[in-house]
Amino acid sequence: MKFQGRLPLKVFITGASSGIGEALALEYAARGARLGLAARRAEHLQALNDRLGGAHACYPLDVADAPALHLAAEDFMARFGVPDIVIASAGVSAGTLTECEEDLPTIRRILDINVYGMAASFAPFIPAMRTAPEASRRRLVGIASVAGIRGLPGAEAYSASKAAAIAYLESLRLEMRAADGPRVVTIAPGYIDTPMTTVNPYKMPFLLPAGEAAKRFAAVIERGSSYAVIPWQMGIVAKLLRLLPNWLYDPLFTHAPRKPRGLPPLTAPDR
Repeated sequence: MKFQGRLPLKVFITGASSGIGEALALEYAARGARLGLAARRAEHLQALNDRLGGAHACYPLDVADAPALHLAAEDFMARFGVPDIVIASAGVSAGTLTECEEDLPTIRRILDINVYGMAASFAPFIPAMRTAPEASRRRLVGIASVAGIRGLPGAEAYSASKAAAIAYLESLRLEMRAADGPRVVTIAPGYIDTPMTTVNPYKMPFLLPAGEAAKRFAAVIERGSSYAVIPWQMGIVAKLLRLLPNWLYDPLFTHAPRKPRGLPPLTAPDR
């Protein structure tokens, strides 16, 4: 389904200061969209807006702060109108071990941003998007991960958060479908070359540049696909992982490489 007759597009993106969010901002700005750019680092948002000509709205906030997102949504819609696309891209990752009690705050923070933050990003926009003309042509987009397909060792919080995000988005998709509301698009990236993956001390198969990933994401969003794994090679891997019985999966992945422990500071980049 094409976005025809409603140009320029109005797109609100969380996690826009770096990684996937920044790449999507660049992609949609190149298409002439009016953007709402939300992330924690104000200086990076302003620098991005300056690169894009300064015509967009910047919202320095934490996606775990629902009232701040509500105010941002109100301001964005007052300035540009009801969005065509809302993309919940903000996310953080870190290695975690439940046996280490000092990791519990990190586990909570990852779940707050990656799950609660996604719902908080959509909530203030949904009423207006549901009642807007051609509601079914609008999009709520959640960036999940193939890490949510099966639990990965040393990534208890991240895998749990992305599995929860996938299930949350599926539930939301059914609710929006029943109400003739906006389409919900779940994108589960594999390895994308972003600040989040540069710290990984292991080889990452099918690593995709962020700019190319953004183009592929935008194509999925325009089609309104309910679920997509990008790149496609990781989609095959994901399907195979779903099929593996535990007796085979466990010995294969018990000693898989692990992401370093410790959540980055709040000023660190998303994704």
